[in-house]
Amino acid sequence: MINASTIKEHAEVIGADGVHVGTVDHVEGSRIKLTKKDSGEGSHKGHHHYIDLSLVAEVEGERVRLSANADVAITFEEEEGGQPA
Repeated sequence: MINASTIKEHAEVIGADGVHVGTVDHVEGSRIKLTKKDSGEGSHKGHHHYIDLSLVAEVEGERVRLSANADVAITFEEEEGGQPA
């Protein structure tokens, strides 16, 4: 597992394919809390989503690269209480 302390606030989160998934608000426990501005549309708009640290492949300076492509990674996003987004 990745050392969570290497993940910086406002780092870009990208899928394995290089596509933008979100922006780090901060690390909370074993999850990355994404900023609200990347929260999607409809009922998902305007609140935080979370990505489990187990999906992080590597941290490249100001970028967090996930082990899954962006379209797959967003299916693993969670709401605040741990429910799927």
